[in-house]
Amino acid sequence: MTIRLQKFLSEAGVASRREGERLILAGRVTVDGQIVRLLGTKVDPARNEVALAGRPLKPLAKRFVALNKPPKFLCTRRDTHDRRTVFDLLPADWGHLFTIGRLDADSEGLILLTNDGEFCQRVSHPSHGLLKTYRVILAKRLEPKMLKELTLGLHDKGDFLKAKNVRLLSANNTRSEAELVLAEGRNREVRRMFKALGFRVLRLQRVAVGPVRLGELPPGKWRTLSRVEIESCLKPPVKSPRTARRN
Repeated sequence: MTIRLQKFLSEAGVASRREGERLILAGRVTVDGQIVRLLGTKVDPARNEVALAGRPLKPLAKRFVALNKPPKFLCTRRDTHDRRTVFDLLPADWGHLFTIGRLDADSEGLILLTNDGEFCQRVSHPSHGLLKTYRVILAKRLEPKMLKELTLGLHDKGDFLKAKNVRLLSANNTRSEAELVLAEGRNREVRRMFKALGFRVLRLQRVAVGPVRLGELPPGKWRTLSRVEIESCLKPPVKSPRTARRN
């Protein structure tokens, strides 16, 4: 069975389809020893030899992983300062995995990883509508009226930041705990939203990505996603009645 070359690269765990297209156009991919720059090229994994920068590639067994990232771990594969990364928490022979989105070094909680570039692209794209849920602890009282400000949205450094839903879990004079649901994942979005309102974040934890929940998974540990979780992540977003009427 033949498949597009960029899909083969995705299934080999070396790039998403879009990244695969860039590699092909750059002349870094060969099929049976010949450089291929045509994006529509199809290959048969059972018959053709595909290589990236001279290294032969084979489709990998697909992996879908949920990991509880501890604070101070990075979501990058290598760090110039030799700091710890989430990949240090995984089996050594799983080096082909990549993260679906990121959490900053000080944040903790649920990170999804895969070697399926197509899955990564679909799940991470904002149009897919996969919601992300966070728990945040703040250094002072969060008044109920501020919840509305977060859901109405605010501007910060040229970006419009908005929570889809905010729920106050507890509050006293010195600290508050809240749960936020975001539709997009801009860089340090939760921290920026609260900083704009004058709050200092003491702890930020992601507890869910779409249907996948952190649950009781201990910090630094990982588990494989269930088939139900994988299929639920790939379901098309449900259109609101207003959107459906416009279409």
